[in-house]
Amino acid sequence: MDTKSIIDRYKSTVIQIATPYSTGTGFYLADCNLIITNEHVVRDNKSVVIVGEGLEKQMVDVVFIDRKYDLAFLTVPVDHKMPSIALRDTTSPPAEGEEIIAVGHPYGLKYTVTKGIISNTMHEVSGINYIQHDAALNPGNSGGPLISKHGRIVGINTFIVKNGSNIGFSLPARYLESAIEDFQKGEGTPGVRCTACAHMVFENTIEEKYCPKCGSNIMLISEIDAYEPTGISKAIEEMLSEMNHDIDLSRMGPSNWTINRGSAKINIAYHEKSGLITGDAYLAKLPGGNVLDLYTFLLEHNYKLEGLTFSVKDQDVILSLLIFDQYMDSQIAKKLFTHLTTSADHFDDILVDRFGARWNEVD
Repeated sequence: MDTKSIIDRYKSTVIQIATPYSTGTGFYLADCNLIITNEHVVRDNKSVVIVGEGLEKQMVDVVFIDRKYDLAFLTVPVDHKMPSIALRDTTSPPAEGEEIIAVGHPYGLKYTVTKGIISNTMHEVSGINYIQHDAALNPGNSGGPLISKHGRIVGINTFIVKNGSNIGFSLPARYLESAIEDFQKGEGTPGVRCTACAHMVFENTIEEKYCPKCGSNIMLISEIDAYEPTGISKAIEEMLSEMNHDIDLSRMGPSNWTINRGSAKINIAYHEKSGLITGDAYLAKLPGGNVLDLYTFLLEHNYKLEGLTFSVKDQDVILSLLIFDQYMDSQIAKKLFTHLTTSADHFDDILVDRFGARWNEVD
């Protein structure tokens, strides 16, 4: 299978995952009808937000947690149209020097692809053998698939070496295959793997929160506490809720939220060190032709818009708002962000209709 075919096929299968604590990547396996990711991506959450190509942003449940092998399984939306992909035959493991492809959502970006080769198939950490490769991985790639040149999954991208070099490590598919088999013994009941003895424990087979095999304490998925924001994050979420936005679907990390208003996507972030609360509305993309009139329009309105500023990043036109946390008043903030969202939707139409800008994608 050629590289373009692999990239196109996985584009509809690789999923972006968000929790109140982090973002990451997952992928759909049709054979077991599960979304696969790393445990550290969904840690301390019993439900997470997913979104993908042709898959609306929505909440799904975590049904399996395995801290030993850093694996987690999620339920799959009933109405999805994700294509079938498969694990590589684990009796024919990858070899050193073999070409591979890593796909995922690093830094929250949508669907990026990197290529490399396998340099070591037996890199041992805590008794687990990982695949070492040089396909560039970044935060947010965790949980994404490592793919062979034949289009099959050889591993799950799990961690990187933070020294400026492209050294990534992926859990081999054989560990995932074994975990799926163990999980299926519970016939769909949520379960966890005991970190002490590796025994599978299901919600309906445990008493008094202890592993029935070794007696170690077990944290079941059903016992995970719901996330509760504090401080400025709590104030921002209260504001968004008053603006009728679904908070669970808006969270993209502990201090980041994404909302939609019409054709515009608005990213909200709180930078605690600087005390800045930012709202960046991503409008249409620059037109392919002459942009002089459009730039003139943006500059003119930067003098007219109260509290808002136009800018251009790469091909995106952005309308921004800044607030210092010391001046954070819920009613004033609500008024300012309402002004941002309504202005973003208004100007998006003007950019497209009057200047030939290109519509941006909205989740």
